[in-house]
Parts: sequence; C-alpha cells; structure tokens
Amino acid sequence: GNFKVKVRKKARYVDEDLCTGCGLCQEKCPAKDIPSEFDAQMGTRKAIYMPFAQAVPRVPVIDTENCIWFQRERCGACKKLCPRGAVDFEQEDQMVEFEVGTIIVATGFDLFDCTRAPQYGYGRLDNVLTSLEFERMISSQGPTGGKVLLKNGREPQSVAILHCIGSRDENYNEYCSRVCCMWSLKFAHLVRDSIDAKVYELYIDMRAFGKGYEEFYKRLLKEDVVFIRGKGAEVTDVAERPEEEGRLIVKCEDTLLGELRRIPVDMVILSNGLEPRRDAAETARLFGLSRSKDGFFLEKHPKLAPVETASDGIFIAGACQAPKDIPDTVAQAAGAAAVALSMMDMGKWTLEPSIAQVDVERCSGCGECLLACPYKAIELVEGRAQVSETLCKGCGTCVGHCLPKAITLLHFTDEQLVAEMQGALRELEVA
Repeated sequence: GNFKVKVRKKARYVDEDLCTGCGLCQEKCPAKDIPSEFDAQMGTRKAIYMPFAQAVPRVPVIDTENCIWFQRERCGACKKLCPRGAVDFEQEDQMVEFEVGTIIVATGFDLFDCTRAPQYGYGRLDNVLTSLEFERMISSQGPTGGKVLLKNGREPQSVAILHCIGSRDENYNEYCSRVCCMWSLKFAHLVRDSIDAKVYELYIDMRAFGKGYEEFYKRLLKEDVVFIRGKGAEVTDVAERPEEEGRLIVKCEDTLLGELRRIPVDMVILSNGLEPRRDAAETARLFGLSRSKDGFFLEKHPKLAPVETASDGIFIAGACQAPKDIPDTVAQAAGAAAVALSMMDMGKWTLEPSIAQVDVERCSGCGECLLACPYKAIELVEGRAQVSETLCKGCGTCVGHCLPKAITLLHFTDEQLVAEMQGALRELEVA
C-alpha cells in the first residue's frame, strides 16, 4: 500500500505542550451539571473536562456548546486561572496529512439502542438500565462511586438481568453478540458481591465459550444466582398481585419448567447486543471494504486471511469485523499489526492475476465504470477508461456496468465462461 491520509485534528482549546494536567481549570469552571458522555449520561462534568480518567494525553478539552465564553464571551475563568497559560480560545481545527504504507481499520461497534425494543421499558420506566449504564454505575470511578442504587437512592433487593437484547432476534439482529452472556454473569457476581441482592439471569442459551468462562458460570451457580432459561418478553410496572406493587415485573417463559412467569424485581439490566457503527457504510466506501450481511466489515477469508481485506494494505481488527470480546480483540489486533508490518517489509507484492482490461476502441468514456468500481481502480484518460493494475482486484463489477461491453476480465471473458459451462454440461451428459 501507499496511502495519503488526511486527518482532522479537532481543537481542544488547550495547548498540549503547556498543560500539566493539574485540573485547576476543571475545578474552577462555573459551567457544570453537563451530562457526561463517558458515564452514559448518568453523571455530570464541567464545560472544560478530561474525557476520562486514563485519557492520553492528560490534557482537558473545552466543550464549546456549553462553555460560557464561547456562547456569550463572558467568564474565561479557566484562561485567567491557568498557571501555565495553556488555555487558548483562538485554537482551530487542523488538517494533518500522513503518507503511510498500511492502514488498520479498528472502528469498533455501537451498542443496540434499547429504545428500539419498547417492550422492555427502557427510557420509560425508572431503574431499567443498559449494560453500559450499569457498567458505569458499578465502577468506583462512576457516578455513584461503585454503589448499586435505584433512582430513589436506596439499594435494590432484587435484580433481573436480561440476555440477548437486540441479538438472536429476527426483529433486530439474528447473530449472537458473543459478549452478552459473560458480562451478564459478571454483573450478577458484582451485584451479589456488592449488595447481596437476589439476582435473576434470563437467558436463551448460556454461551460460556472462552478460557475459564465455563468455570466462572459454575461459580455463579454456587453464589445462589437464579438462572431462568427463557428470554424476557416484557418489562412492565402494572401490578396484578399485592407483592408486585411499586416494582418492575419481568414477564418470561421458563422453558425448563414449561410455564409463564412474572418476576417482580427492583432493577432490570438489559444486556444489549453489539451492532456495526452507524457510519460503517461510509467507512467501507472510503477504504474500499466489503460488508457482510449483518453490516460488519468482511475479511478476505474467514480462516486463511482473517485480518486482511480485499484492498491490499488495509487490514481490520476488533469488533468492526464481528462481535468479539477483549481477549479475541487483542489477539486479532496483534495479528493485524504483524501482517501489516510484514507487508511493509516485503519490498515486493504479488498482484491479482485476473484484472479488468479496457478495449479503448469500444470505450465511450461514459464513466459508469468509475462510479461502480469499489476500489477506485479506474480513471478517465483522454476520454477513455484506464485500469490501474495495482489497484484492481478483479471483482468484475465494472464489467457488469459497462454498457458498450468495452471491459473484460482477464481469464474470465464471456467466451471463456461460456466454454467452461459447455464443458461442464458435456461431462454431465456423458456421466
């Protein structure tokens, strides 16, 4: 690969070379109680803030939409009080260009939006949380300091954890997100360890596939966690019995007992699945990547080339390729880095034997092939299409779009394909 990459570096309005990360600007900023993105909107932050505790570099950023100076040109407390004079309201976004040999795409995933499944009451009923919200709640750095609390400030006496929200569901995503079972088990363990509440795990199948995962599942069985084989159907606050008053009721079918159940609890945690990022289609077009039916980026070969793509020099790693947990992501990332380095160290690269060829005399210069080519391997030269042999991957898309039939695929011309079919039919007749 030989790529020119243009990156937009957004202004943080704090000079990275001068800032020491002392935090005085954050302490004195009067613009507060802004919902924190890192804490899943459950906690708050200031208008000048550190994105998260382990941020690198350890330099704060100013939120211009909530900063009093940027909105009304008043205040400026952070600039006045900074002992290093690092705050710079005049900073602007920069466009930085690089020349690189390889690119590793590791754009991650989005979590399933639980508001798309209104039957679970997320956003409508209090104390119905997503997995990410509970993850922030149970963290010692989170909005509650690691305490499991209901909206009224008291500890729950019972918690239901619903698996496969948005996954393994024909209405949303049919694939398994792989991580939901294990982080649901982790949540159950943390709840039992923190407040000793009664925990219900509602699951379709328990997929404890990794090293030590099955052992962890058996450990939860000994911690008195109640496992119910059956997907949660609905979460409601409509009580039918006195013991259900003022509580959340989880409706489900217990497939092992063969009966419908109503489980009253104080808190519900929805283990929502993993989805391709919202901008996955745009990213695929930018880098010439293919996507699988479920929207994740497609590897060159699932077994022999799991990190390579059809575009030479561009590799994929992590959950942008498919749902996976942290150990698998780290392993794939290391593999992608190794393959990228080995490619740059080769010096020579083998090209595809089957590439598109243009009959210049028949080419009308309409440009349809340029628009169709996913690898940007065709350009117009003096009004005629010209194929770059180093970029073409022989996919044949341009052949199908060429109206005057001026483009053919080397070793896969119409005459050759017809001859192969006739030969196959002849062998079939003989047999």
